Amino acid sequence: MINLQKDALRGSIPPIVTPFKDGKVDYDRLAGLIDFQARNGTHGVLINGTTSEPSTLTVEERNQAVTVAVEAARGRLQVVAATGSQSHAESAVLSEHAARAGADALLLVTPYYIRPPQRGVAAYFIDIGRRVDIPLMMYHIPGRTAFKTDLRTLEEIADALPHFVGIKHAVDDHSFVTEMLHRFGPEFRVFVGLEEFTFPMMCLGAGGTMNAVANVAPREVAELCNLVRAGSLEEARALHYRLFELMKMVFWDTNPIPLKYLMKRLGLLERNEHRLPMMPATPELERRIDELADRLALTAR
Repeated sequence: MINLQKDALRGSIPPIVTPFKDGKVDYDRLAGLIDFQARNGTHGVLINGTTSEPSTLTVEERNQAVTVAVEAARGRLQVVAATGSQSHAESAVLSEHAARAGADALLLVTPYYIRPPQRGVAAYFIDIGRRVDIPLMMYHIPGRTAFKTDLRTLEEIADALPHFVGIKHAVDDHSFVTEMLHRFGPEFRVFVGLEEFTFPMMCLGAGGTMNAVANVAPREVAELCNLVRAGSLEEARALHYRLFELMKMVFWDTNPIPLKYLMKRLGLLERNEHRLPMMPATPELERRIDELADRLALTAR
């Protein structure tokens, strides 16, 4: 595994929502969201992650989003591009573009729907990884892909690709976090992929979180990461509990439906717009989110 700089691919790297306007991607608003993250101490941004509704975007739109993100970041924070698709050919195009555009790393989701064998996933990652020379991580989200990796698959990828450096682990399996770090060492970048497990998995040694809540509370999520990394666990635990209701709110409906409504309410989005088959929040969900926002006195800095 290649040696990364101490703070590279660590901390809070939230998956940024995709703003839409009249059915089109609002790239100006996307650039503004990235600036909002940079001003609030976020360590990086993830573009075209699950929260970005990537399956509703064209390859051209996803590529343009990465280009806009790199330009908007201006070196102030790291840009990780999620470049996986259900199609190997599309994943290759997306990955090669992101590397050319200046992304700092790639996050490649395990192939979904097809339910491939372990050896097929290893070969898939190795093939994509040989097309690029920037750090590559696996996006492991069995709840959406119907694929759960085993340790041997990660070993096979790591043996073939020195720049395979980590994983976004979006499954309630703390034991596997320990297994990965025990096998690959503390430099292996494990990112927490389920919001409410940010604190406990980071206590086990995960290096950061890709937490959708940071779309609305970037400073707090970044501080949670900073506190755990500094060993200030009592303060981190207290912040974990302050963020806990927001972390649960993300899943009151399919992500990012609740989140986009809250962002519109806070003025971070001009419109609460999705593409089919995603839909805006129902009136009942809006009221529930309104009550939470009022009780927590949420504002956008």
